[in-house]
Amino acid sequence: MPVNLAARAPAAKSGCAGGNNPVDPVLGTDTQTPEKIIYTARASATGGRDGHAASDDGVLDFDLTAPKETGGAGTGTNPEQLFAVGYAACFQGALGLIGKGQGVDTSDSVVEAAVGFGPEGDSFAITVDLTARIPGVDADTAQRLVEGAHEVCPYSKATRGNVPVTVTGVSACCHRHTVF
Repeated sequence: MPVNLAARAPAAKSGCAGGNNPVDPVLGTDTQTPEKIIYTARASATGGRDGHAASDDGVLDFDLTAPKETGGAGTGTNPEQLFAVGYAACFQGALGLIGKGQGVDTSDSVVEAAVGFGPEGDSFAITVDLTARIPGVDADTAQRLVEGAHEVCPYSKATRGNVPVTVTGVSACCHRHTVF
């Protein structure tokens, strides 16, 4: 059964590095600041949704095009696809962490992220639906694992209280595959 955890208030945190987390002015709770930054990704974009984006190391370097559904050409990558790929990969790592802690091998699981984009008031907003297909577990265990992953995934922490995110764990019968 899918669970939408967006409306749930974030858990109180004791803070990092001596409890010096700043208070989020909207939620009134501690933000989740890392104790130590061990990696910083850097990228730049020009031209917005119909522009160009690149990482500072040159590994990513591509044109952006808005999807046809939003009036764009739909011939290239768009920001929602990039967010979906990043979230799915991050969530997969969190799922592995939770699985390991519960003695479940999730290495053959597949995480699918669907990022919705649409109008919200005078601007736009996104939604996220995450589905993890986990071989070798029953549906209840799969759901418990994804709910645990949602608690520790950095993308989930970043979206909590701001972006509606639904997480669904599914028992899978076979090895790793891409559903799309």
